[in-house]
Amino acid sequence: MSPALQPALSGPWAGGLEDERLRALLREDAPHGDLSTRALGLTGCAAQIRFQARGAGVVAGIEAATRLLQLCGVAAQPAVASGARVDDGAPLLAGQGPAEGVLLGWKVAQNLVEAASGMARGAAAIVEVLRAEGLHTAVACTRKAPPGTHWWAAQAIEAGGAVMHRLGLSETLLVFPEHRALLPAGEVAARLQALRHQQPEKRLVVETGDEDEALALARLGVEVLQLERFTPEAVARLHRALRAEGLAPRLAPAGGVNRGNALAYARAGADLLVSSAPYFAPPAEVQVRIGPVDVA
Repeated sequence: MSPALQPALSGPWAGGLEDERLRALLREDAPHGDLSTRALGLTGCAAQIRFQARGAGVVAGIEAATRLLQLCGVAAQPAVASGARVDDGAPLLAGQGPAEGVLLGWKVAQNLVEAASGMARGAAAIVEVLRAEGLHTAVACTRKAPPGTHWWAAQAIEAGGAVMHRLGLSETLLVFPEHRALLPAGEVAARLQALRHQQPEKRLVVETGDEDEALALARLGVEVLQLERFTPEAVARLHRALRAEGLAPRLAPAGGVNRGNALAYARAGADLLVSSAPYFAPPAEVQVRIGPVDVA
Protein backbone atom coordinates (compact mmCIF):
# COMPACT_ATOMS: atom_id res chain seq x y z
CA MET A 1 0.00 0.00 0.00
CA SER A 2 1.17 3.52 -0.80
CA PRO A 3 2.63 5.45 2.17
CA ALA A 4 -0.09 8.05 1.57
CA LEU A 5 -2.67 5.45 2.58
CA GLN A 6 -1.05 4.60 5.90
CA PRO A 7 -2.82 5.88 9.03
CA ALA A 8 -1.34 9.16 10.18
CA LEU A 9 -3.25 10.11 13.32
CA SER A 10 -5.34 8.39 15.93
CA GLY A 11 -8.93 9.42 16.45
CA PRO A 12 -12.48 8.20 17.05
CA TRP A 13 -12.55 6.60 13.62
CA ALA A 14 -9.13 4.97 13.89
CA GLY A 15 -9.44 1.21 13.94
CA GLY A 16 -9.73 -1.91 11.90
CA LEU A 17 -13.09 -2.17 10.18
CA GLU A 18 -13.80 1.53 9.65
CA ASP A 19 -10.30 2.18 8.30
CA GLU A 20 -10.58 -0.72 5.87
CA ARG A 21 -13.87 0.59 4.58
CA LEU A 22 -12.40 4.04 4.07
CA ARG A 23 -9.34 2.59 2.33
CA ALA A 24 -11.68 0.70 0.03
CA LEU A 25 -13.28 3.99 -1.01
CA LEU A 26 -9.85 5.41 -1.79
CA ARG A 27 -8.84 2.33 -3.78
CA GLU A 28 -12.06 2.56 -5.77
CA ASP A 29 -11.34 6.19 -6.69
CA ALA A 30 -7.59 5.83 -7.29
CA PRO A 31 -6.72 2.16 -7.83
CA HIS A 32 -3.26 3.07 -9.13
CA GLY A 33 -2.71 6.41 -7.45
CA ASP A 34 -3.37 9.96 -8.64
CA LEU A 35 -1.93 10.38 -12.14
CA SER A 36 -2.66 14.12 -12.42
CA THR A 37 -0.90 15.00 -9.18
CA ARG A 38 2.16 12.93 -10.09
CA ALA A 39 2.32 14.27 -13.64
CA LEU A 40 2.14 17.87 -12.42
CA GLY A 41 5.10 17.32 -10.10
CA LEU A 42 3.12 18.23 -6.97
CA THR A 43 4.37 15.29 -4.91
CA GLY A 44 6.01 16.57 -1.77
CA CYS A 45 4.38 20.02 -1.85
CA ALA A 46 2.54 21.17 1.28
CA ALA A 47 -1.17 21.91 0.93
CA GLN A 48 -4.15 22.76 3.07
CA ILE A 49 -7.82 21.83 2.69
CA ARG A 50 -10.97 23.35 4.18
CA PHE A 51 -14.58 22.18 4.04
CA GLN A 52 -17.44 24.68 4.45
CA ALA A 53 -21.21 24.22 4.40
CA ARG A 54 -22.89 25.55 1.30
CA GLY A 55 -26.36 26.12 2.67
CA ALA A 56 -27.81 25.58 6.13
CA GLY A 57 -28.68 22.11 7.38
CA VAL A 58 -27.58 19.03 9.30
CA VAL A 59 -24.03 17.68 9.01
CA ALA A 60 -23.19 13.97 8.84
CA GLY A 61 -20.20 11.87 7.86
CA ILE A 62 -17.72 14.48 9.06
CA GLU A 63 -15.78 12.10 11.31
CA ALA A 64 -15.45 9.55 8.52
CA ALA A 65 -14.27 12.23 6.09
CA THR A 66 -11.73 13.49 8.62
CA ARG A 67 -10.39 10.01 9.19
CA LEU A 68 -10.21 9.37 5.46
CA LEU A 69 -7.99 12.44 5.04
CA GLN A 70 -5.89 11.29 7.98
CA LEU A 71 -5.36 7.97 6.22
CA CYS A 72 -3.97 9.99 3.32
CA GLY A 73 -1.36 11.60 5.58
CA VAL A 74 -3.29 14.83 6.15
CA ALA A 75 -3.41 16.34 9.65
CA ALA A 76 -7.18 16.93 9.54
CA GLN A 77 -9.55 17.89 12.34
CA PRO A 78 -13.35 18.33 12.30
CA ALA A 79 -14.84 21.71 13.20
CA VAL A 80 -18.26 20.19 14.05
CA ALA A 81 -19.67 16.78 14.91
CA SER A 82 -22.19 14.76 12.94
CA GLY A 83 -25.69 15.85 13.95
CA ALA A 84 -24.74 19.52 14.21
CA ARG A 85 -27.06 22.10 12.69
CA VAL A 86 -24.99 24.58 10.72
CA ASP A 87 -25.50 27.82 8.83
CA ASP A 88 -24.38 28.60 5.30
CA GLY A 89 -20.61 29.03 5.22
CA ALA A 90 -19.95 27.25 8.51
CA PRO A 91 -16.53 25.53 8.70
CA LEU A 92 -16.79 21.74 8.77
CA LEU A 93 -13.21 20.47 8.79
CA ALA A 94 -9.70 21.62 7.98
CA GLY A 95 -6.31 20.02 7.55
CA GLN A 96 -2.91 20.26 5.98
CA GLY A 97 -0.35 17.83 4.70
CA PRO A 98 1.36 16.64 1.52
CA ALA A 99 -0.39 17.71 -1.66
CA GLU A 100 -0.63 14.11 -2.89
CA GLY A 101 -2.56 13.17 0.27
CA VAL A 102 -4.83 16.20 0.18
CA LEU A 103 -5.70 15.66 -3.49
CA LEU A 104 -6.10 11.90 -3.09
CA GLY A 105 -8.66 12.21 -0.29
CA TRP A 106 -10.37 15.42 -1.40
CA LYS A 107 -13.23 14.22 -3.61
CA VAL A 108 -13.96 11.01 -1.75
CA ALA A 109 -14.22 12.91 1.53
CA GLN A 110 -16.37 15.62 -0.05
CA ASN A 111 -18.72 13.10 -1.66
CA LEU A 112 -19.07 11.22 1.62
CA VAL A 113 -20.01 14.34 3.60
CA GLU A 114 -22.41 15.56 0.92
CA ALA A 115 -24.21 12.22 0.60
CA ALA A 116 -24.36 11.59 4.35
CA SER A 117 -25.49 15.13 5.13
CA GLY A 118 -28.20 14.86 2.48
CA MET A 119 -29.54 11.73 4.16
CA ALA A 120 -29.34 13.39 7.58
CA ARG A 121 -31.26 16.40 6.29
CA GLY A 122 -33.87 14.13 4.74
CA ALA A 123 -34.38 12.35 8.06
CA ALA A 124 -34.43 15.62 10.01
CA ALA A 125 -37.10 17.04 7.67
CA ILE A 126 -39.52 14.24 8.63
CA VAL A 127 -38.66 14.35 12.34
CA GLU A 128 -39.04 18.13 12.52
CA VAL A 129 -42.53 18.06 10.97
CA LEU A 130 -43.67 15.79 13.80
CA ARG A 131 -41.87 17.63 16.59
CA ALA A 132 -43.29 20.97 15.45
CA GLU A 133 -46.74 19.57 16.24
CA GLY A 134 -45.66 18.20 19.63
CA LEU A 135 -45.62 14.59 18.41
CA HIS A 136 -42.83 12.25 19.49
CA THR A 137 -43.56 9.46 17.00
CA ALA A 138 -40.30 7.75 16.07
CA VAL A 139 -39.05 7.85 12.49
CA ALA A 140 -37.32 4.55 11.69
CA CYS A 141 -35.37 4.17 8.47
CA THR A 142 -35.24 0.87 6.62
CA ARG A 143 -32.21 -1.06 5.38
CA LYS A 144 -32.84 0.18 1.83
CA ALA A 145 -29.73 2.33 1.75
CA PRO A 146 -27.78 1.85 -1.49
CA PRO A 147 -25.66 -1.33 -1.32
CA GLY A 148 -22.26 -0.76 0.26
CA THR A 149 -23.32 2.38 2.13
CA HIS A 150 -25.02 0.93 5.21
CA TRP A 151 -22.04 1.49 7.50
CA TRP A 152 -22.16 5.28 7.09
CA ALA A 153 -25.82 5.69 6.07
CA ALA A 154 -26.97 4.43 9.47
CA GLN A 155 -24.88 7.12 11.16
CA ALA A 156 -26.32 9.74 8.82
CA ILE A 157 -29.87 8.71 9.72
CA GLU A 158 -29.13 8.99 13.43
CA ALA A 159 -27.47 12.39 12.87
CA GLY A 160 -30.80 13.55 11.44
CA GLY A 161 -32.68 12.53 14.59
CA ALA A 162 -34.21 9.32 13.25
CA VAL A 163 -33.42 5.73 14.23
CA MET A 164 -32.66 2.61 12.27
CA HIS A 165 -35.59 0.26 11.73
CA ARG A 166 -33.24 -2.66 11.08
CA LEU A 167 -29.48 -2.77 10.74
CA GLY A 168 -29.76 -6.03 8.82
CA LEU A 169 -31.38 -9.44 8.76
CA SER A 170 -29.42 -10.88 11.65
CA GLU A 171 -30.82 -9.13 14.70
CA THR A 172 -34.57 -8.71 14.20
CA LEU A 173 -37.64 -10.86 13.61
CA LEU A 174 -39.59 -9.40 10.70
CA VAL A 175 -41.87 -11.85 8.92
CA PHE A 176 -42.83 -10.71 5.43
CA PRO A 177 -45.66 -12.06 3.25
CA GLU A 178 -42.86 -13.62 1.20
CA HIS A 179 -41.88 -15.72 4.22
CA ARG A 180 -45.46 -16.78 4.85
CA ALA A 181 -45.94 -17.75 1.20
CA LEU A 182 -43.28 -20.44 1.64
CA LEU A 183 -44.76 -21.95 4.81
CA PRO A 184 -46.97 -25.04 4.60
CA ALA A 185 -50.66 -24.23 4.25
CA GLY A 186 -52.40 -24.06 7.61
CA GLU A 187 -49.18 -23.69 9.63
CA VAL A 188 -48.68 -19.93 9.52
CA ALA A 189 -50.39 -19.19 12.84
CA ALA A 190 -48.55 -21.97 14.66
CA ARG A 191 -45.20 -20.93 13.22
CA LEU A 192 -45.70 -17.30 14.24
CA GLN A 193 -46.69 -18.26 17.76
CA ALA A 194 -43.68 -20.60 17.99
CA LEU A 195 -41.36 -17.73 17.13
CA ARG A 196 -42.23 -15.98 20.40
CA HIS A 197 -40.90 -19.01 22.30
CA GLN A 198 -37.90 -19.63 20.06
CA GLN A 199 -36.73 -16.00 20.24
CA PRO A 200 -38.20 -14.69 23.52
CA GLU A 201 -35.99 -11.60 23.68
CA LYS A 202 -37.08 -10.39 20.23
CA ARG A 203 -40.25 -8.51 19.33
CA LEU A 204 -42.31 -10.33 16.74
CA VAL A 205 -42.87 -8.00 13.79
CA VAL A 206 -45.05 -9.05 10.86
CA GLU A 207 -45.71 -7.14 7.67
CA THR A 208 -49.10 -7.11 6.02
CA GLY A 209 -50.84 -5.05 3.38
CA ASP A 210 -54.37 -6.07 4.38
CA GLU A 211 -56.54 -4.64 7.18
CA ASP A 212 -58.36 -7.89 7.96
CA GLU A 213 -55.10 -9.83 8.06
CA ALA A 214 -53.59 -7.18 10.34
CA LEU A 215 -56.42 -7.69 12.81
CA ALA A 216 -56.01 -11.48 12.66
CA LEU A 217 -52.28 -11.19 13.25
CA ALA A 218 -52.87 -8.99 16.29
CA ARG A 219 -55.16 -11.67 17.70
CA LEU A 220 -52.27 -14.14 17.38
CA GLY A 221 -50.12 -11.94 19.60
CA VAL A 222 -47.99 -10.20 16.98
CA GLU A 223 -46.32 -7.31 18.79
CA VAL A 224 -45.62 -4.96 15.88
CA LEU A 225 -47.67 -4.74 12.69
CA GLN A 226 -45.72 -3.33 9.77
CA LEU A 227 -48.45 -1.89 7.56
CA GLU A 228 -47.28 -1.97 3.96
CA ARG A 229 -48.79 0.77 1.78
CA PHE A 230 -51.61 1.51 4.22
CA THR A 231 -53.09 4.97 3.80
CA PRO A 232 -53.41 7.14 6.92
CA GLU A 233 -57.17 6.48 6.77
CA ALA A 234 -56.58 2.71 6.77
CA VAL A 235 -54.22 3.05 9.74
CA ALA A 236 -56.88 4.98 11.63
CA ARG A 237 -59.55 2.33 10.89
CA LEU A 238 -57.25 -0.46 12.06
CA HIS A 239 -56.31 1.50 15.17
CA ARG A 240 -59.99 1.83 16.12
CA ALA A 241 -60.72 -1.85 15.41
CA LEU A 242 -57.81 -3.00 17.52
CA ARG A 243 -58.77 -0.81 20.46
CA ALA A 244 -62.35 -2.09 20.25
CA GLU A 245 -61.00 -5.61 20.89
CA GLY A 246 -58.58 -4.51 23.58
CA LEU A 247 -55.55 -5.20 21.37
CA ALA A 248 -52.58 -2.87 21.32
CA PRO A 249 -49.82 -3.98 18.96
CA ARG A 250 -47.53 -1.24 17.76
CA LEU A 251 -48.47 0.10 14.35
CA ALA A 252 -45.68 0.86 11.90
CA PRO A 253 -46.83 2.12 8.49
CA ALA A 254 -44.21 1.50 5.82
CA GLY A 255 -43.92 2.17 2.12
CA GLY A 256 -44.36 5.68 0.82
CA VAL A 257 -43.94 7.39 4.20
CA ASN A 258 -42.35 10.80 3.71
CA ARG A 259 -42.29 14.38 4.96
CA GLY A 260 -45.55 15.19 3.23
CA ASN A 261 -47.66 12.51 4.91
CA ALA A 262 -45.79 11.81 8.16
CA LEU A 263 -48.08 14.00 10.22
CA ALA A 264 -51.21 12.29 8.89
CA TYR A 265 -49.82 8.86 9.77
CA ALA A 266 -48.84 9.94 13.27
CA ARG A 267 -52.27 11.43 13.92
CA ALA A 268 -53.91 8.22 12.64
CA GLY A 269 -52.38 6.25 15.50
CA ALA A 270 -49.00 5.08 14.17
CA ASP A 271 -46.47 4.28 16.87
CA LEU A 272 -43.51 4.63 14.52
CA LEU A 273 -43.06 5.60 10.89
CA VAL A 274 -40.94 3.33 8.69
CA SER A 275 -39.38 5.22 5.81
CA SER A 276 -36.76 4.90 3.10
CA ALA A 277 -37.21 8.48 1.87
CA PRO A 278 -34.09 9.96 3.55
CA TYR A 279 -31.82 7.70 1.51
CA PHE A 280 -33.03 9.40 -1.65
CA ALA A 281 -32.82 12.98 -0.43
CA PRO A 282 -30.68 15.34 -2.54
CA PRO A 283 -27.07 15.49 -1.34
CA ALA A 284 -25.98 18.52 0.62
CA GLU A 285 -23.45 20.87 -0.92
CA VAL A 286 -20.00 21.30 0.59
CA GLN A 287 -17.50 23.85 -0.62
CA VAL A 288 -13.90 22.68 -0.57
CA ARG A 289 -10.94 25.03 -0.77
CA ILE A 290 -7.43 23.71 -1.42
CA GLY A 291 -4.31 25.83 -1.52
CA PRO A 292 -0.73 26.18 -0.36
CA VAL A 293 -0.04 26.18 3.35
CA ASP A 294 -0.13 29.70 4.78
CA VAL A 295 3.27 30.97 5.77
CA ALA A 296 3.27 32.99 8.98
